[in-house]
Amino acid sequence: MKKFFFVTGLALFILACGNNAGSDKSAENNAAEEPKTIEEVDPNRGIGKFKNVEVSPELNKTMADAGHKIYDVKCSSCHKLSDERLVGPGWKDVTHRRTAEWIMNFSTNPDEMLDKDPEAQAMLEICLVRMPNQGLTDDDARNVYEFMRENDGVQ
Repeated sequence: MKKFFFVTGLALFILACGNNAGSDKSAENNAAEEPKTIEEVDPNRGIGKFKNVEVSPELNKTMADAGHKIYDVKCSSCHKLSDERLVGPGWKDVTHRRTAEWIMNFSTNPDEMLDKDPEAQAMLEICLVRMPNQGLTDDDARNVYEFMRENDGVQ
């Protein structure tokens, strides 16, 4: 009976978070062969197509505003902008702890990251809930990253 309620609750959680699948080819040139084992995972990049994300020292306000809108719709039900954990970890100072590549790979490729990336697996052990794939495009992921930078005080 407990298993039924857990599975039902998890299904409702995933449905509530949405799954607007989409694809964006703008980062296709960053694609490379994926690591096959945990030993091959780059702890600074994770697993996914993002290998070298160009980030300006100054905030791109247009991108940050677009990322804020995505956060409000797809992320805020599980992540707070403080260091407080809700369902997932809080976002405060995340851009100081993780690279753009790692964050963008995790946000666009959460299933494989949770299966193979030791850092993502460590977060799963704390949060106990797998992050659902939100169907973010490459541009969505970059905009959310810029919003995270704004939340971390980049101007």
